Amino acid sequence: MSRQESGGERKTLTIGAVVKQLKSEFTDVSISKIRYLEDEKLILPKRTAGGYRIFSKADVERLRTILTLQRDEFLPLKVIRQELSRKGTVAVRPASTGRFKKISLKTPKAETRIYTLEEALETSGAGEDLVRELEEYGLISGSSSGGVKHFDQTDVEVMAAASDLARYGVGARNLRTLKSSVDRESALLLQVLSPTLKSKNPAARQEGVAALENLATVSSHLKHLLLIKELRSFTTG
Repeated sequence: MSRQESGGERKTLTIGAVVKQLKSEFTDVSISKIRYLEDEKLILPKRTAGGYRIFSKADVERLRTILTLQRDEFLPLKVIRQELSRKGTVAVRPASTGRFKKISLKTPKAETRIYTLEEALETSGAGEDLVRELEEYGLISGSSSGGVKHFDQTDVEVMAAASDLARYGVGARNLRTLKSSVDRESALLLQVLSPTLKSKNPAARQEGVAALENLATVSSHLKHLLLIKELRSFTTG
């Protein structure tokens, strides 16, 4: 579906229409991936009064460039941002002036939305069997109320990512390795900051949470770099 931009004849596209337009060229493009690129401030689609994203032709072309650099060059997002700037494309400033994108452990207001199973399946594009396996392996944790299963926003995003991976033959059972790695990393970070986080002093606990967010940020970035380094050894050898 397309919309007319106010004050002109140029058409804009919804996020679903953008995915449909780019799917033949980028088979792994998805709504969740575009949302992630928006979170990383690489694209900034406008919003309607109702909060829906609308993409201009320039937005789609910028997105096409980003996806091409990811697919063909295996470039991390930080480098892609630099490439876009160097090529004269209007660059978007990072979320912060720091070295890494800050991770917040607070639950965003957007995550307060609760989805029924049917809504989660429709939003994420995941199949019911996949969702059942994700629950079985502890990758999502739905809750039941009045006999109805519910999921939060994070669970739905996990479903969407797992659905994308499933297209390449990566099943929920294969993701147990990632879950185990996350569990070990979480335990390590909590152990390092346990005394501060358990402090009876509110200010000290707040400092501990901030330090934990910083550790999570750097650790996440390091894992990304190591993964890229490992994959490049197979594609450039």
